[in-house]
Formats: sequence, C-alpha cells, structure tokens
Amino acid sequence: MVTAVMADQLMADFNIGAASLGNFSSFYYYSYVAVQIPTGIVADYWGPRKLLTAGAILSSVGAFIFASASSIQAANIGRLIIGASMGVAWVSILKLSTRWFKPNQFAVVTGVALCLGILGALSAGVPLRVLMNLLGWRPVIFGAGVVTLIISLAIWIFVRDDPVQKGYDNYATDTTASNERPKASILSDLSNVFRYKNTWILTLVPASLMGPVLAFAGLWGIPYLTTHYALTPVKSASLISALLISCALGAPVLGALSEKTGRRKPIYFFALCISLVGWIPILFLQNIPLWLLIVLFSIVGFAAGSIVIGMAFVKESVPLALAGTVSGISNMGMEMGPMIVQPAIGMVLDLKWDGLLENGIRIYDLNAYHVAFCAILGLSILGTLLIIFAKETFCRQMHE
Repeated sequence: MVTAVMADQLMADFNIGAASLGNFSSFYYYSYVAVQIPTGIVADYWGPRKLLTAGAILSSVGAFIFASASSIQAANIGRLIIGASMGVAWVSILKLSTRWFKPNQFAVVTGVALCLGILGALSAGVPLRVLMNLLGWRPVIFGAGVVTLIISLAIWIFVRDDPVQKGYDNYATDTTASNERPKASILSDLSNVFRYKNTWILTLVPASLMGPVLAFAGLWGIPYLTTHYALTPVKSASLISALLISCALGAPVLGALSEKTGRRKPIYFFALCISLVGWIPILFLQNIPLWLLIVLFSIVGFAAGSIVIGMAFVKESVPLALAGTVSGISNMGMEMGPMIVQPAIGMVLDLKWDGLLENGIRIYDLNAYHVAFCAILGLSILGTLLIIFAKETFCRQMHE
C-alpha cells in the first residue's frame, strides 16, 4: 500500500510517468500472484510456521533493496521480492484457522484477521506520509524492513502449525495430517480443485471486489484526490483511510452475518452490487462534497469486507483436504485485480497526458482519470455478474 502516498516522490526521484509507476506498484502483485498456488500446496504439506518465518525474512531483504535503490529497475526487484515473500502470509493464516478454530467460526476469524491486516494498510496512509515528510521515504522503508525482521523471529517463537503442539484441541475435521499425505498427490490436488465450478467463479469474483479497492487505495486514489480536489497528500491519505477502515469493520460484521443466516451467496451478491454502485460517483462525478466522498468511501469499503465470505465460500466448495490449495488459488485471483488494473490505469493516463508538469511530476487531467477508471468499473460489473452462477454452500463443507 505504500506506493500511493509516495507516488509523487517516486515519480520525481526515478523520473518516471504513470505507466512506469503503475508497473512498479504491480511488481508486488506479479510475484504475489505467482506464488499463490505453490504456497497453498506447500502450506498443506510443509506447514504455515516455516512459510511465515521465511516470508518475513525475505520481505525484509526486499525492503532493504527497495530503500537503497538508485533506479526504478532496482526498486522493481525489491518490490518483486516483497510481493513473493508476502504471498505466503494470507494462505498460511487461512490454513492455521482451519486447525485452531471451529469450522463455523472460519468467516468470523478470517474477518478479524483481515481487520487487523488492514491496520497495516492504514499505517501506509497518514502515518507513513507524516514520517516521509520528516525523514524521507528511504529511511521509512528501511525501518519497515527492520521491523519485519523482528516479526520473523516472533513468528518462529510463538506460532505453531497445530494446536496439539500447545496442548489444545485440533478443530480440523480431516484425520490425516497434511504432511503425512503422499507427495505424489500434489498435482492431483491441484487438478481436483479445478473440477469444482465454484473454484473458477470464486477466484475471479474477489478480483472484482478487492481489485478496485487496492488499485485506488494502493496507488491512484491519492494522486487523483490531490490533483482534482486540491487536497494535500496527508488529507488525501485520510480520505483513503475511510475506505480501508470501513473494509476492516465490514469484514467481521459481514462474516458473522453470513454465519448467522447460514448463507454465503446472497450477502456476497448484495455487497458486490453495493460496491459497484458506490464506485460510479467516486470515479466519474465531479466536485463531490468531501463529506459525501467520505460516506461513499465508507460504503464501498464496508461492502469490500465481504471478501471474507468469499474465502469461506470457496473453502467450503471443495474437500477440506484441499483447503490450502483452493485458498491459494482464490487469493491469487483477488490479487490479480490490482495486478492488472494498476498498470492499465497508468498506461491510459500516459496516453491521455497533455504534457503538463509540476515540480518534475506529470499532472493528468480529469478526463484522463475518467477514461482510465473505466477499468475499475468493468471489473466490478464482471464480478457482480459472475457471482450469480456460484453454487450456495449453506455454510457447510459440500464435499467431504
């Protein structure tokens, strides 16, 4: 999420335009997406603890490379390493959840986990911009690498793959530990996951829900708000925070609502519709009052919290033994949204650029943003239509 608040400084320091900036931001997602399927498989066979520890260490290395980069190419490498290393985190958390918590708590637990994770995204908003204004972006990124290195040590000390290792009950319903299953079945697991229609649908739908949020909040939202609402980067980051905070609040609430009603599909569909309707005025109307922008960001963010329903939905759509694999595939789909949309928006902005510069930074007019943001609208429409064809699981494992 750091790219949004440091977009102006990155463009000035590396002398790049919107297309290169969008590509730089997406280097995180290129590697993140690439490791999702192997991460899901390895999480099933190797265990989340080792994956999380190794991922945190590697992320620190990527942060140090990014902080010391003298060219956009070097920065891309650092960003690529960070994306690959962080690609193990969410799938590992989902895998841990299947063993440490009851099946009917999954949507709520993942909602809480997403809520806490978004606090990290919030730290990449106003706090990061304030620190950047004081110290510059390089020391801040270097410091983040140091903190992540400390976190890797904490993971290794405290995290355990199975609650039995801590003297607690194991809530997983499968009786065979993942690391005891034949290694030859890895490819068959991958093949079997795609036999289920919901795997395909619930891999593409998350991209349409979180892709716009991550593309806007993670890169293009702050340049858009600073240019066309004359807001400072700090104030723009504050507005974006409303989007993220609402998403953090929506995740556990909608997850609990889904568990209480025993339904996944209707709530997920309604949230997708709300998200689609909310994005239209944000992206295409002019001179919206700030209070209304905050309301719209809050509504869209809250609806995006329904992503936790999709996580439970897809897990229930396959045998539990394939939970790690299908979670990795679905998570890959979610990250494909910003991976595609961020550079696409940047390319359109550069094509529509009229040559205006301010302090060495390209300034894009409102028409350019409106054309570029059609990518977000199209993605939202696609997901809203696709969810109609998903098969309801009624909050239980459909294939034992």
